[in-house]
Amino acid sequence: MYPFHWVPCEGRRHASLDEHPHGRSYPTGTEVTTLCGQELVAENSEFGWFWDTCPTCYQEALRLAGIPAR
Repeated sequence: MYPFHWVPCEGRRHASLDEHPHGRSYPTGTEVTTLCGQELVAENSEFGWFWDTCPTCYQEALRLAGIPAR
């Protein structure tokens, strides 16, 4: 699929290229490097997936997926 994975961290949904468990999300408490260049801690709660998406991670995810920027 794509080389990045989405992860809720610090009130936003970010994307990361860090390795994660196959077929699973990053566990809560996992430190990840995001596509926007931050080191954040995953907060994999059911509400975290409803947070707004980090705009920088979104644009970088589009680029990595080969989708023209919006």
